[in-house]
Amino acid sequence: MRFENVLVVDPIDGEFVGRVKIEGNVISKVERITGTMEYEGIIMPGFVDPHTHGSVGVDALSMNEKGLRKWEEFLYSQGVTYFLPTTMSSTPSAVLSAARTVKDYLDDNPETSVGGVHYEGPYLSLKRKGAQNPELIRRINLEEIEETLIEPVRLITIAPELERFSQAQDLIQKRNITVSLGHTDASFDDMERAYNQGCDRITHFPNGMNTLHHRDLGCVGAVLSLPFSVEMIMDGIHSLPGFVKLVYDIKGASKIMIVTDTIDATAMPDGEYELGGQKVILKNGRPRLEDGTIAAAVLVFSEAVRNFKTFTNCSLKELARVSSFNALSSLKIEDRGRLSRGYKADLVLLNEDLQVKQTVLGGRTVFKY
Repeated sequence: MRFENVLVVDPIDGEFVGRVKIEGNVISKVERITGTMEYEGIIMPGFVDPHTHGSVGVDALSMNEKGLRKWEEFLYSQGVTYFLPTTMSSTPSAVLSAARTVKDYLDDNPETSVGGVHYEGPYLSLKRKGAQNPELIRRINLEEIEETLIEPVRLITIAPELERFSQAQDLIQKRNITVSLGHTDASFDDMERAYNQGCDRITHFPNGMNTLHHRDLGCVGAVLSLPFSVEMIMDGIHSLPGFVKLVYDIKGASKIMIVTDTIDATAMPDGEYELGGQKVILKNGRPRLEDGTIAAAVLVFSEAVRNFKTFTNCSLKELARVSSFNALSSLKIEDRGRLSRGYKADLVLLNEDLQVKQTVLGGRTVFKY
């Protein structure tokens, strides 16, 4: 496979007109074309969504392999070549069932965009629960963590102020699983302690955490002043465009990861859905619990990418970082996320308006418009 006369966008080398050659499932050559600024399409590393609870009627906690395939194929249309099905706070048996479904799927599908599982909860702050089910949020149980950390788990969101957090963080990190801080009412000191112990990642910043005050820096102050990397839901609702721009100006593109936080109602009609055992009402494209709480999102990833570009006026090189490279780096994945020789051939071809025209997974076209 070969792409000729395209604008190559790499998160490290930047933007240039060139050609990309693929052999097997890897990029074999990237060449610059000199003497021209004209090109036919923009090629970037495939998009990465490490925080998504579902789409097209499929939910991470209740899915089977058929549903997971449907979800994966939908995400190809959005340029996504790597994602983590994300569970809500639930019982040990429920999250284990989701993880086992993913494990079986990975065993049956060696070339897939499914990268593993993200456990969002259940060890979270009740005060900052957001749309998490309060009946299923609980104290840290180290034995339960040991039981549920099976092979496909790649990422766990947890609140750092909870008793036994340090032991849990150490246990999780020793399994080479990434810890992310979220749904937390932590103090600045709690956040700093977690950072110093090796956690440098924040779940859907600034949602689900206490806010900044000039006499109490709290979570938001810690995130802005320490070198944390942050997920951000790029729908203009969870964070207004001006706040996204503020975070971009303070932390820079190297510390931001676009996520969708989507639920099963994504790409579905208005109606009633479920999230973590709670009823969700989707009306006019906005999902809410019965009490009015925002219930995650129905944002598609390609729109999130376009939104970030609009909100920040970032470069395409920076866009490649926030949509792919940074999230992979946070998961310690080093063989994809770049347009460079030897990297896995996970690519997305876009038009000038950043609409997805073609998605390539492991050197194979999986979507074409």
